[in-house]
Amino acid sequence: MPQRSAGILMYRRASGVVEVLLVHPGGPFWAKKDDGAWTIPKGLYGPGEDALAAAQREFTEETGATPAGAFISLGDFRQSSTKTVSAWAVEGEFDPAKLTSNSFSLEWPPRSGRPQEFPEIDRAAWFSPEDARRKILKGQVAILDALYAKLRLAPAAKV
Repeated sequence: MPQRSAGILMYRRASGVVEVLLVHPGGPFWAKKDDGAWTIPKGLYGPGEDALAAAQREFTEETGATPAGAFISLGDFRQSSTKTVSAWAVEGEFDPAKLTSNSFSLEWPPRSGRPQEFPEIDRAAWFSPEDARRKILKGQVAILDALYAKLRLAPAAKV
């Protein structure tokens, strides 16, 4: 059975363009990856847990900010053969310089016997539609398209 994740794609209207907030995974595996590595703030949730509540919790854990506003359901997206992401959008503001993420422990380097702490998210940034399409994980491009469709914009449209 696929894992279920829930996440929030925050957007804003800046300089006449809809920009989206994406986050970059922390840890050694992602350290040198950029294009195709960014994601919406999201995380796993369990059976019986409300997906939107989980998405809000994960956004807060990964960014340090609490999303608020009118949440727009974007749908469910198969990110891989093992994961489905339920996504919502919300218009808002976030200062990437104020990113505060939870952390995880990992033995690094492998077989060293030394656990190290890494931030779950090591950076956040606002991206234009063109840049977001290049930066986001391939399995999440459809989430961007769903946002633009809900806002009735072409992916590169100005507001």
